[in-house]
Amino acid sequence: MNKNSTIDLDSEYNTWFDSTYYHILYDDRNYDEAKKFVHTILNHLKLDKNSKILDAACGKGRHSIEIEKLGYNVTGIDLSKNSINEAKKHENINLKFLIHDISIPLKSEFDAVFNLFTSFGYHNKKKDLDVLNAIEKNLKNDGIGVIDFFNIIKVKKDLIKEEVIIKNKIKFNIKRKIYNNSVTKSISFEDNYRKYLFNENVNALSLNNFIEYFGKTNLEIQQVFGSYELSKFKPNVSPRLIIIFKKIPAK
Repeated sequence: MNKNSTIDLDSEYNTWFDSTYYHILYDDRNYDEAKKFVHTILNHLKLDKNSKILDAACGKGRHSIEIEKLGYNVTGIDLSKNSINEAKKHENINLKFLIHDISIPLKSEFDAVFNLFTSFGYHNKKKDLDVLNAIEKNLKNDGIGVIDFFNIIKVKKDLIKEEVIIKNKIKFNIKRKIYNNSVTKSISFEDNYRKYLFNENVNALSLNNFIEYFGKTNLEIQQVFGSYELSKFKPNVSPRLIIIFKKIPAK
């Protein structure tokens, strides 16, 4: 291969998220923030101890690990083999991790399903509904779900169009734009004389979009919050869109 050629590895969704470079760029994920949010949301939900919780799109398991420590039985799933292999180092009798597509139901039901840190909307909108339908099937009747997504109104207002991040002596050039109802992040860099280009695309979903989605399921929105402290959702200022919902038994 020509050493100056560019490798575009966006042909498959999971290629970027399972790559070494993804983990280099995002090696500073805030574990303290994750721990605080887990404590806050579980204190709010008041689930029974030993409840079965599914962490859908768990990554390396930072939320799953903290949830299990608080006395719950946790299964974390993600498509990234590298992330799951790392998460498996923390497994115990009440904490298990599987390589699994969150749009395909597991053959098990849970008291609660969490989808955290904008782990939704990375495919087309039909796939979004597949994910919600899988969550519904994995929830017991009256089970509780949580989706933690960015607030697209604030993202549009505060979008950083270009920035450079240097990690492990690699210069990551990042460009962001909102195009065709999605938030697109282009990540280019060079390593060992090879040029790489990755893309992240997340559907630009508003609260109204989620309301429309939920209307096509037996999942019913119960509460909406705007931050990890569970403050009131304010469209123009809230950093997050946190949706708490319940599975309503089919009539």
